Amino acid sequence: MELRQLRYFVKVVEHGSFSQAAAALGVVTSALSQQISRLEGELATRLLQRTSKGVLPTDAGLAFWRQAQLALRHADHAALAAQQARLSGHASVGLAPSTASVLGLPLMAAMRARYPEVRLHLVESLSGHLGQMLGARQLDLAVMFQVEQAHGWSVTPLLEERLYVMGRQDLPGLPTRPRTKLEDLSALPLILPSGPHGLRSLVDQAFAQAKRRPTIVSEIDGLSLLMDAVAAGLGATIQPGAATLRLQRDDVRLVQISNAPARRPNLLVSLSDDELSPAALATRVVLADVAARLVTEGRWIGASFHKA
Repeated sequence: MELRQLRYFVKVVEHGSFSQAAAALGVVTSALSQQISRLEGELATRLLQRTSKGVLPTDAGLAFWRQAQLALRHADHAALAAQQARLSGHASVGLAPSTASVLGLPLMAAMRARYPEVRLHLVESLSGHLGQMLGARQLDLAVMFQVEQAHGWSVTPLLEERLYVMGRQDLPGLPTRPRTKLEDLSALPLILPSGPHGLRSLVDQAFAQAKRRPTIVSEIDGLSLLMDAVAAGLGATIQPGAATLRLQRDDVRLVQISNAPARRPNLLVSLSDDELSPAALATRVVLADVAARLVTEGRWIGASFHKA
């Protein structure tokens, strides 16, 4: 089995077509098809099936595609490491928008200082999407808020975040005390992420435990737009303290929610150690160190170390 065959196979799956993959690779279609046939012969199994809509991987092909992507990434990392004396390569990290607000730039600065030859790829997306990207081997690691099923991933508790109700000071019904309970917020107009969002699930569960129903006037899945709506006085929101870093205003009040369920766990989730490149392993250590420093220095609002 050759790396060339793996690259050819991955490209065919990506394009769903032999002709398009051949054009992208700069080879003739017959040569590409021949290499795929040899690969299937070596593995003694069918990897691809032709349909009226193009080429699709079989179940065996899908499993092989995931591992082929991983093998190619490691081969590329190995080539880069061989070319440079110090640690090099690539590492991809996924962060939710609120997490990226507080962790993104410090992580970039720390990686630049410790491992200048490692190219860091940061992806900002919803926690659920980050899990899908991890499963597709498009990310090495991510900070997530829940992991529902075992994927063979490495999962380490990172920290916990208190939740706050945030709104303009002149918003009717916004609590004036530093702390409040969910029981006192049921009539407050709220702007929250939609149902699939991890934070929304946490808020809904917390209200259910308090035996109250929130008054939701809008749903917005983008943090910047959501905080703009809060700043405009269109409603309040419930977010971790880190979200305020996207809001440069003095007329928005933060009120800590005292209910015990109103806390969001942050989990450092990565592919298994044997799947991670040296660069990704180093990035995971740096991320945990930076997060701990931000908590210790009080720069991560409302965050505390996870109680094991």
